Amino acid sequence: MLLDFLVFRHLRVARARAMRHIHRRRALRSGDIRDPITGSYGVPMWPHWSDRTFAYCHYATYGDYLPGVLAAIDEPFAFLDIGANQGLFSLVAARNPNCRKIVAMEPVPATYAKLQANLALNGLEERADAINAAVADHPGSAEIALKPEHSGAASLREGTHFGGATQTIRLFSIAELDPHLPANLPLFVKIDIEGYEPVAIRQLLKSTHAGRIMALFYEMDERWSDAEEVRTTLRNAGFTKWRKFGIGRHYDMLAEREIAQPDRAQQVA
Repeated sequence: MLLDFLVFRHLRVARARAMRHIHRRRALRSGDIRDPITGSYGVPMWPHWSDRTFAYCHYATYGDYLPGVLAAIDEPFAFLDIGANQGLFSLVAARNPNCRKIVAMEPVPATYAKLQANLALNGLEERADAINAAVADHPGSAEIALKPEHSGAASLREGTHFGGATQTIRLFSIAELDPHLPANLPLFVKIDIEGYEPVAIRQLLKSTHAGRIMALFYEMDERWSDAEEVRTTLRNAGFTKWRKFGIGRHYDMLAEREIAQPDRAQQVA
């Protein structure tokens, strides 16, 4: 595991960046209609080689630990994808037949269109809801900082700037999100929103569905967020198991807890 984070992840990033430029040049030369392609995670997606994030999705730069966690869930569950981007991990979650419902949130309109297209490509229109909004502590709108060549870097975190590129997006309060979540399934939540994770976590714990959150997989960067404060918040909410993926100040965390299981006969078929 340590070797993966010290060496292999850097090699995957380097490979994705190099191959992105090769594919982009080929696409510009050919002018052909692009077909869906299946990357290293085994799910087909529409290609967007101008976007570094797509290259990372295609070449499995994000590692195999979250796909492994999702594949191992052996009971019916719903997947809430906050910061879904183009939908990679929603598609990965859907490969587990126990994943009965997906709610994928992506606030940037252009990226949201890619998310919708990838859900449709994988035949998930009936099982997945895509929401063009971000979870926040109030409804309304806000300016999100954009990095045109890297859609996954878009951030609501105060002080984030990428050369001044911004866009107005919609904000969802937790009361607006709640009706979109299934009422009778354990929830696995993934949060990757570039430093805004603590806000989303606090709001989720106010949800009417908070008691059914089985696990939270969230990105943590200690340059932007107080890791111990987030962990204390989750510990106070009953999360007792922790797994860290990564080293240094930027890594992913999996927080889990035991929840009362509903009668399987009442779970969504």
